[in-house]
Amino acid sequence: MPPTLHPVVARVTERIAGRSAARRADYLARIADAGRGNERDGRVRPARTALGCANLAHGFAACAPADKLALRGADAPNIAIVTAYNDMLSAHQPLKDYPDLLKRAIGQAGGTAQVAGGVPAMCDGVTQGRAGMELSLFSRDVVAMATAVALAHDMFDGVLLLGVCDKIVPGLVIGALAFGHLPAILVPAGPMASGLPNAQKAKVRKLFAEGKATREELLEAEAASYHSPGTCTFYGTANSNQLLMEVMGLHLPGASFVPPGTALREALTLEAGRRITELTALGGSYTPVGELLDERAFVNGVVALLATGGSTNHTLHLVAMAAAAGIELTWDDFDELSAVTPLLTRLYPNGGADVNHFHAAGGTGFLIGELLEAGLLHADARTVGGKTLDDYRVTPELGEEGELVWRPAPRDSADTSVLRPVADPFDTHGGLRTVSGNLGRAVVKVSAVDPAHRAVQAPARVFASQQELQEAFRAGELDGDVVVVVRHQGPRANGMPELHKLTPPLSVLQDRGHKVALVTDGRMSGASGSVLAAIHLSPEAAAGGPLARVRDGDLIRLDADEGVLQVLVPEEELAAREPAAAPGEQVGTGRELFAAFRRAVGPAERGAAVFTS
Repeated sequence: MPPTLHPVVARVTERIAGRSAARRADYLARIADAGRGNERDGRVRPARTALGCANLAHGFAACAPADKLALRGADAPNIAIVTAYNDMLSAHQPLKDYPDLLKRAIGQAGGTAQVAGGVPAMCDGVTQGRAGMELSLFSRDVVAMATAVALAHDMFDGVLLLGVCDKIVPGLVIGALAFGHLPAILVPAGPMASGLPNAQKAKVRKLFAEGKATREELLEAEAASYHSPGTCTFYGTANSNQLLMEVMGLHLPGASFVPPGTALREALTLEAGRRITELTALGGSYTPVGELLDERAFVNGVVALLATGGSTNHTLHLVAMAAAAGIELTWDDFDELSAVTPLLTRLYPNGGADVNHFHAAGGTGFLIGELLEAGLLHADARTVGGKTLDDYRVTPELGEEGELVWRPAPRDSADTSVLRPVADPFDTHGGLRTVSGNLGRAVVKVSAVDPAHRAVQAPARVFASQQELQEAFRAGELDGDVVVVVRHQGPRANGMPELHKLTPPLSVLQDRGHKVALVTDGRMSGASGSVLAAIHLSPEAAAGGPLARVRDGDLIRLDADEGVLQVLVPEEELAAREPAAAPGEQVGTGRELFAAFRRAVGPAERGAAVFTS
């Protein structure tokens, strides 16, 4: 019998369910109606059987004869494959051969499959500090729309979602939830082999920021870190995606961090194809994704994020995905769960290890087992791979005949410098906190911040871009205690780019012994690191937020332990100031195409989505 659910986890889940009741009921009714639309003559029939003859003929015109015959009938499930494949992104390059593998497995299981569509997959690593990064967050919503376009043909009984990286996985999930009566499985690709140790890479970046390393030396270090097909191995948003999808029940158990190009990865991919046929309304285990992703699943996702020190981007993405399922998830929920969730991993940027080390130490099976035993996860949450999450305390392996088998996960960590049990955590707190005050509300990730640096009060230095800050740093203008303010970086201003270029100079200033903090309405992803940073500030400057009225020299107090973010300026004076002008309309690198998104996007607290305001 599973342990008793932790009272805080139970209370937060109940609160989410209560505030979401009306919207969730409307959503479930809508997807139930969509599912019932396939019931005719007293039995469930594929959606394609309701198409007109010309419609259906268009739908199978390019298929092989055997598939055409199956698609004309009413007994075989047809599975949509929606893929983010491209061969520029290392994480997505392994997906090239997946459709053929999946079609083979689905065919052997008595179904058919078609590549229903592709979705864009941009790389934040390539666009960091570039104009293209201003399209990055909005690409999540474009992926959601593209997924919906792919599924809108009414040809499908289930969907396999092929994607890995930052905005792509949340976008695929949001798009699939619009067709929540269909079952869905996320099919991952796995991480590349470990390259240059993260501590060495970070050291070279700092040296380059100080002018003590050449561009060639920096490029050599970066190329040694990102060197082959597979996901980048640090624990940023891409690998946070993988972990969350498994704990939320959308991956097969243990699938997240098996390397690409291995027999075990191929076996897991084939099993995803076979399993999706069972989850359709024509199979024996009908599991609509809109029902699977309930309040329990999202609470499990938040807890897993906190327990591993995952990417702060998920304070946006989990909120947006939940909204797509009719569930209202808030930053207060993250904050309350963080207070009772122990930090069980040390993964870069919150440590020196990477996801391969995590996987070798016990991985997701060990982590899930520990959190379940502590009552911090809903053991009865539904999954695509088994009856409940309780079945995910396992590790996939190849048996003696090369078949896929799941063994019980290890009960002990193989490396407690990377992965620890609940009884001996790295920290008793999940490391994600909400701060608030007269500047608004923001998120702070403290899992890599030394306790001595978690409260800073210092004069503000205000910038309109990370490039301005870099110039001031190189000019020696920041050699002292400082709270750096980088504003007009929110979704309405410029699409809310990640500001990774801030990390090296701010880290250097802190290493010199200065008190340093960052306040921004932009994003830092999983890379905010050891410097205290209040990010995702809401309301943003471009939407009338008080950050637009801060001036150089204003004292700012940021205290993550006390949850305080305050500019120490009299209220009347602050209100009387003329707000700094927002940037003009962005053009070039496709940014002009997203003007409507910038006008429609909601605040960071609501997921920074164009679908919810």
